[in-house]
Amino acid sequence: MSYGTTPRPIYQHPLAYLLGLHGVALMRAFAGEHDREFVHDRIAEMRRLLDAPDHLGDGHEVPPLPVTRGYAHWAPRYDGPNGFWGFEEPLVRPLMAKVPPGVAVDAACGTGRHTEWLVERGHEVHAFDLSPDMLAIARQKVPGARFEQADFRRLPMLDASADLVVNTLALCHVEDLGPVFAEAARILRPGGHLVVSDTRSLYVGSPLYPLIEGADGEIGYIPGWSHETSDYLRAALDHGLSPTYCHEPRSRSGGGVEPAEPAEPTEPRGPADASDRPPDVWELMTWAAASANAAYAGRPVLVIWDFERQ
Repeated sequence: MSYGTTPRPIYQHPLAYLLGLHGVALMRAFAGEHDREFVHDRIAEMRRLLDAPDHLGDGHEVPPLPVTRGYAHWAPRYDGPNGFWGFEEPLVRPLMAKVPPGVAVDAACGTGRHTEWLVERGHEVHAFDLSPDMLAIARQKVPGARFEQADFRRLPMLDASADLVVNTLALCHVEDLGPVFAEAARILRPGGHLVVSDTRSLYVGSPLYPLIEGADGEIGYIPGWSHETSDYLRAALDHGLSPTYCHEPRSRSGGGVEPAEPAEPTEPRGPADASDRPPDVWELMTWAAASANAAYAGRPVLVIWDFERQ
């Protein structure tokens, strides 16, 4: 089961990603963000990559994984360390805290990090997720909540029965935001709030946002989509949800990517030495650190919303 249209295998080549990073960095330099030395250094790095493409393998066909199977792999290690959480929680929890204790719905609860916090705040919490593996961990962690496997576009809740709906770090799995916002509007009471957080894609220029995942010899990607700010706003307004807050926190200055040692890849982990392993984007960034920092510096990392049901 997946949330969008029928996905297909995608072809990923480490060289393509590295050249793409350099290209984005050079485009920003062309706009005036970097100097002559930066430009010539990036061109020289691209030449070195193109002169030795075999070091980066032949690329890899990555098959799609259903959301449930992808998160079955991820569930045992989902609780950390997860860098997004420390960035996201201080931004969304003050929005949740504005809603007095009542009926709260955690519409993509995962392993229950926000569910636990809401229970501690005194809410009656109904928590839902598609992944039975994530729910199994959440039930053990938060015995005070009610958990059920459900699609957040079709929640087993009565109309106008919730004071707060929370949907965090999950909407990238949905191609069309409309049904998600329609369902939140259906179950919220007038004056209730929908708090949303979502991640921003690493693939500059594409609306697709594949998340590579795997374990026990199975490697694939969970289909994902990167939404424009206007997509959330339009979906909300179409269903009677008015924004009261929006914030797009950006990456720290410079991007924060440290160069790999050695500075140039020789025998990278991935298809160059293991035919069953697609490229690791986070590792690839370190092989072109200056370009990665330039490409991602100042770009939004998350989008945070608070909507009120009219």
